[in-house]
Amino acid sequence: MVADPDKEAPLLTGKGKMRRRRRRRREPAFAWWILFGALGAVAWLIQSWRVALLLLLFWCLYEFCLVPTMCRITTRQGLWCVDPVRGRLFACTPAHQQVKNDALWRLIGMRNPFRKSQSPDTGQGTSVLVVSPAVRARLDQTDRAVLVLAACGTLVAAVWAVSDYL
Repeated sequence: MVADPDKEAPLLTGKGKMRRRRRRRREPAFAWWILFGALGAVAWLIQSWRVALLLLLFWCLYEFCLVPTMCRITTRQGLWCVDPVRGRLFACTPAHQQVKNDALWRLIGMRNPFRKSQSPDTGQGTSVLVVSPAVRARLDQTDRAVLVLAACGTLVAAVWAVSDYL
């Protein structure tokens, strides 16, 4: 199909012509907690440890992957990234995800075995103080606590479920 040269293309500049992509509206956090409370009430009312185990696993999944939170990776200048992400294990960009992966490996006391050797960014010639990668790869204290609790909850649920069937 050939474009008609007599027809003018619409202008994409000017007020009202450019459209910005809007972020999806997130559900409120209390909606999840209402669901957890309802599932806990059901587990208590029917006295079922299996439903309580399901509740524990669902809460762990929520904290790992579904909770609406911020990226919270320290930038090279020392400030936190406040971009929204879904889940405590995830970051907003691939570069921040690498730093967060390093932080998660450091949380269990190991270096990231999948990370290639990195050249340190010294910030020479920029007159900007650059925060070292070791300092950047630290998780927030609340993130560390919740991730450790969720990991322990996942382990307890897995051991409890397997030991019941043995």
